[in-house]
Amino acid sequence: MKRYSLFLISLILLMTTGCNQRKEVAENPFFEEWETPYGVPPFDRIRPEHFLPAFQRAMSIQEAEIDAIKSNGDQPSFENVILAYDRSGLMLEQVGLVFNMLCSADVNDQLLAAKEQAMPLLAAHRDNILLDEVLFDKIKAVYDRRGSLGLDAVQTRLVEKIYGKFVRAGALLDPQQKERLRQINGELALLPVKFGNNVLRATNDFVLKLTDKQLDGLPASVQGMAREKAAELGLNDAWVVTLDAPSRIPFLTYSTQRDLREQLYKAYIDRCNEGSEYDNRSLVNDFARLRNEKARLLGYPSYAAYVTADEMAGTPAAVYELLNEVWTPALDRAKEEMAEMNTMLQRDVPGATFEPWDWWYYAEKVRKDKYALDDATLRPYFSLENVREGAFSLANRLYGITFRPLVAPVYHKDCSVYEVLDVDGTHLGVLYFDYFPRDGKSQGAWCGNYVEQTYEDGKRVAPVVSIVCNFTPSLLTLDEVQTLFHEFGHGLHALFADVKYRSLGRVEGDFVELPSQIMENWATEKEFLDLWAVNYKTGEPIPADLIAKIVAAENYQAAYFNVRQLLYGLNDMAWHSIDKPFEGDVELFERTAMAPAQVLPVVEGAAMSPAFSHIFAGGYAAGYYGYKWAEVLAADAFSLFKEKGIFNPEVAEAFRREILSKGGHEHPMTLYVNFRGHKPETKALIEKMGLEK
Repeated sequence: MKRYSLFLISLILLMTTGCNQRKEVAENPFFEEWETPYGVPPFDRIRPEHFLPAFQRAMSIQEAEIDAIKSNGDQPSFENVILAYDRSGLMLEQVGLVFNMLCSADVNDQLLAAKEQAMPLLAAHRDNILLDEVLFDKIKAVYDRRGSLGLDAVQTRLVEKIYGKFVRAGALLDPQQKERLRQINGELALLPVKFGNNVLRATNDFVLKLTDKQLDGLPASVQGMAREKAAELGLNDAWVVTLDAPSRIPFLTYSTQRDLREQLYKAYIDRCNEGSEYDNRSLVNDFARLRNEKARLLGYPSYAAYVTADEMAGTPAAVYELLNEVWTPALDRAKEEMAEMNTMLQRDVPGATFEPWDWWYYAEKVRKDKYALDDATLRPYFSLENVREGAFSLANRLYGITFRPLVAPVYHKDCSVYEVLDVDGTHLGVLYFDYFPRDGKSQGAWCGNYVEQTYEDGKRVAPVVSIVCNFTPSLLTLDEVQTLFHEFGHGLHALFADVKYRSLGRVEGDFVELPSQIMENWATEKEFLDLWAVNYKTGEPIPADLIAKIVAAENYQAAYFNVRQLLYGLNDMAWHSIDKPFEGDVELFERTAMAPAQVLPVVEGAAMSPAFSHIFAGGYAAGYYGYKWAEVLAADAFSLFKEKGIFNPEVAEAFRREILSKGGHEHPMTLYVNFRGHKPETKALIEKMGLEK
């Protein structure tokens, strides 16, 4: 962790730390160089109580760094302003990376309490820098002269990105507007913490207790997981289903007990809604109101306009144009798919209305009937170890990199760690895996960094990357296989990063999903499955006829999944396109927003928004469309691999060079065209989903 001045830290400690606090500071791992393999965090020594002191010291250090820029009497230049700003706050970034990842992957009450204290402090610290008039004047002076400073293209982009960051943060506002913006940012810093805590607790609090007479239809593996969960909770002679995806989705898929499927589904969809102990509806209103006010302060008609202006899309209109292109051909097909499932429902329950809790169950029945394919047949070929090794072998085949186990500190016993070696055998980075659900872990799957790639004294500092999932233990479903490949794509993006300036490390939100979504394509390619998918008991390779069924069923339900993704995107865009304060009915608002793409019946009294963590507790506000936007890019990009060969080394090298390594060195459209030779087209995605006319 030699990324900030140890001398400066020591000086500040002597100046600001009392005698009674020195022992605590001396024991804080964030105040020393990490003597760990490849600079991974010393998880075995980091405690929740270390974070607040570390944040406070890191903020003090960055304040001193900013003061040094402001007090420099020389003419503002690229080196003494732009480069100095880009290098400031290294310790703060490091503490924040570890803290934020742990708050998602392994949180506890102490960390939650620390987060509630830290977020407003960090928001105020950011505002103090980004709204500082003296600092901005120096940045603007360099920006105004950028064409005459002899800068190269990357340096010029750095100047423009930093200047734009300050403007978007409110640097051009008057003092009264800046003060109001500070207040808004302070409130918005705390809201995601409260929202996310409520979702986590509501998810963890629910259990569906089953008797042996309520297990009909559940495969032995699903029954085994339910039995293990019951034992974990101290419940004898019982089986327990939770709202965690590896428990919830198999139950909805296989249980013949329609009333129990309804109970479980409603518990999930109605988390944090009206009447709940963890009701988030008022927080949704607060988010919408504050984000809209912030956008208008900054000169935008809506928060969606504010966000998209800094993304690949550019405008909300461009987002809706894309959504319209892909949902129009999908909507009719999705209704046809539901009609097929409804036919089966009528055989089982004549006269019943097809409901959302019927979808997983009858989708699986239709898939089995139509394609003779079900997850129970596939799972023996998708052991977790096989899938992980398959992902490693793909990265080796495409890029020549290798993975070897690494003994290093971990934050939970379930984690595994690998050193990643580049094609020439040099150290590329470190990769953590954390696969299984548990209390204290957020829902879903994600990839993030514990250490960001950067440069120090002209040498590349390798990243420490983590992939976090909530998988079924041991044998994975096909959907989980694709999820692992998706997150592995994010991991490769982080590992291959070779960005000279920290401020150019960020990738636009609607571009960042391209490296992940393209990786999902290999998961159903016969040529690739033949290399690694073997029965975990016998070692027999996956049969050719089973692969043929996977390929044949690849487009099954593609239209519905497309429409469902669009529903979420429409809901997100609606919340962030309002142009005045909202204090209305959350359920009615989202129902109206999603109506154009609604296929399944609406559940009365339920609303997804109070638990929509992606947009209210994550980083996808006015950006959820990015999944679909990037899916268009991924399909178009993978079509080049299909054309040239799915393991073609020249195409892979170009993808690494132009997409995976560049970060924000250039505009994403430029990067994409450099790789693909043309702007992205929706044709490949529509064909991939089997929706072409």
